Amino acid sequence: MRSIWNGAISFGLVSIPIKLVNATESHAISFRQIHTEDNGRIRYRKVCEVEDREVSQSEIGKAYEDADGTIVPITDEDLSHLPIPTARTIEIVAFVPADRIDPLQMGAAYYLAASGAPAAKPYTLLREALKRSNKVAIAKFALRGRERLGMLRVVDDAIAMHALLWPDEVRAPEGVAPDVDVTIRDKELDLADALMDTLGEVEMADLHDEYREALEEVIAAKAAGEAPPQAPEPAPGGKVLDLMAALENSVRAARESREPAGEAEVRSLPDRRSTPKETDGKKSTSTAKKTTAKKTPSRKSTSKTASKPAEPAKKATAKKTAAKKTAAKKTSARKRSA
Repeated sequence: MRSIWNGAISFGLVSIPIKLVNATESHAISFRQIHTEDNGRIRYRKVCEVEDREVSQSEIGKAYEDADGTIVPITDEDLSHLPIPTARTIEIVAFVPADRIDPLQMGAAYYLAASGAPAAKPYTLLREALKRSNKVAIAKFALRGRERLGMLRVVDDAIAMHALLWPDEVRAPEGVAPDVDVTIRDKELDLADALMDTLGEVEMADLHDEYREALEEVIAAKAAGEAPPQAPEPAPGGKVLDLMAALENSVRAARESREPAGEAEVRSLPDRRSTPKETDGKKSTSTAKKTTAKKTPSRKSTSKTASKPAEPAKKATAKKTAAKKTAAKKTSARKRSA
């Protein structure tokens, strides 16, 4: 990574030579301005108003315009001799808990890289001190023509610095909150909590810029002479005026979206033909049912008749009748012999 600023961290009487590098990068897709009739590039040219001619970058400098229109030129040499100690130094002024920093103040992020082998020892010392204290360092530094406020913290094995706005640069939220009396019921808060729990947490690394990906697809299609992909039609939704209904619908939709696709829970249906055995008095009830079933053979024969063809049923009835006649003959024979 290319350094954008060279200097040192001032840590009491300890000086740590460092290089400042950008910790973030932009993946945004940039566009050119063109003439729509012939796709010609539209360029902005820097023209001197006095000479009415285009000037090169080497001819351009800085100046301050006073209220009456007076121009006061300011050179890079003037800026390099500013009477402040932070011109080439990140001066640590305090150590505070991280929660003391208002996120509204946080701006661009940088990595502080140790400059050379001699800086390794004091750099590591500051890093380990920050780790053990669970605090962040508040520092002042000068960059791009102005003094800034910064916050130093540990990221893995490196020291990162966040540029901070000065406290007087953060506006108070006056007139932003609703200027009406609103009553929130406990049930509404419960549903809001349920929605938060259902949505749950997310791995920040899993988040990505879907707009940029869609834009890349459009550019690729246009470059290939194909029709760009069309966005799906949004689902029609009714206007929900009831907050409770909106919360309930949101919780339901969030739960459905969290269910894994294609994985349904399989549950076996209870067998109503058999009754599970239970302890104590319920066991006797099961026995009673079995006894009752034995005393009513008509149901059993009905089920057999329904499940078997008609002819075998007639044969079974004939066999039973013949058996009864045989038993009756034997009984009468015994009586006669007696």
